[in-house]
Amino acid sequence: MDIDNYNDIAPFSDEEAAAALARLANHPNVPWISKFIFRNRPETYLRDILRQIHTVDEFQKAVMSYAIEWVIKNTVHNFSYDGLSKLEAVNGKYLAMSNHRDIILDPAFLQIILHWNNLPMTQICVGDNLLKQKSVELLIRSNRMIKVIRGISARELYLSSLHLSEYIRQSITSGTSSVWIAQRQGRTKDGLDMTEQGLLKMFDMSGTKDFVQNFLELNILPLSISYEYEPCDILKAREVLISRTQKYVKTENEDLQSIMLGIKQPKGNVHLNFGDPLTEEEIIEASLCDKNDRYQKIRHALDRRIIKGYKLWKTNYIAYDLMNGTSAFADKYTQEEVNAFQDYMKGQLQMVEPELDRTALADIFLHIYGNPVASFLSLEKEEV
Repeated sequence: MDIDNYNDIAPFSDEEAAAALARLANHPNVPWISKFIFRNRPETYLRDILRQIHTVDEFQKAVMSYAIEWVIKNTVHNFSYDGLSKLEAVNGKYLAMSNHRDIILDPAFLQIILHWNNLPMTQICVGDNLLKQKSVELLIRSNRMIKVIRGISARELYLSSLHLSEYIRQSITSGTSSVWIAQRQGRTKDGLDMTEQGLLKMFDMSGTKDFVQNFLELNILPLSISYEYEPCDILKAREVLISRTQKYVKTENEDLQSIMLGIKQPKGNVHLNFGDPLTEEEIIEASLCDKNDRYQKIRHALDRRIIKGYKLWKTNYIAYDLMNGTSAFADKYTQEEVNAFQDYMKGQLQMVEPELDRTALADIFLHIYGNPVASFLSLEKEEV
């Protein structure tokens, strides 16, 4: 793989990362971050580590894995995963496609699972909206992040998508690295996880073979992440409500604020499921369809796996019953747990502007938690 053709979007090499991290070591926030994560160490600990790192692997093992474990220890009640053996079916390198609930934590939790099991970590596709600050770009691109360019003209978007597609395909087929990408642009804000068809078209753009081989060689592996308490739940509900009457415009540092809130917010139980990779039979079946229908077929196959991989928590069942005025899942929770969830929701609603319609906001909030149950029920009905 000729990495020079992709320097504009590729993660930093070991040499570039070492230089970037040495530069970051002098950032004024480093002592504060060091005290926050490495609590039993001197405040100069992180600065000293960053100056001594020579490779991306060293950075991920010495700093990032420790930081993710800190998040799990301090903000997650129980962290679990299953289906890791599915990686055996993808012959080493794969394209992990995940539902998207948190900007940073979704791929971070995958990386820590791979690290714990002595498996190679993946590269991670991240929107360039997160790279506006130079210090953030230095950090992220030193951490195996692929830059996804957004907010450009249609012509630029086509060329950028082709460029990204080529990089992802070559990374996988050359054995350079597996890649993580969200199934859609931006986080799910209504609890409904659906793969963007345009993303599948983008993958196909770089293929030099027929439709079947183009998808087979990517080794697409679906992932499902389930949070008992959704990161940034109230901010997602707020955005959905405002978007109903006007174009939602993010503030300058809103993405960074969401990242920090997602990291610090208690998440209850968290589970990650590795699904079955797309099969040759499914891709052949899709190839027999006309034009866009073939991508729809692939999309539905991925969506079914992601939904089937959900770990539904009590918060999901409670919200589903509350939003539908039923007691269909009353055997899944107690009245005390209903009261606790309602108190939690009331507290979250108080965190945003008082002029926002509280009834509408609460309804959106409940759907964030209840819709995964609705999706699961729809899938069960479809499979009967």
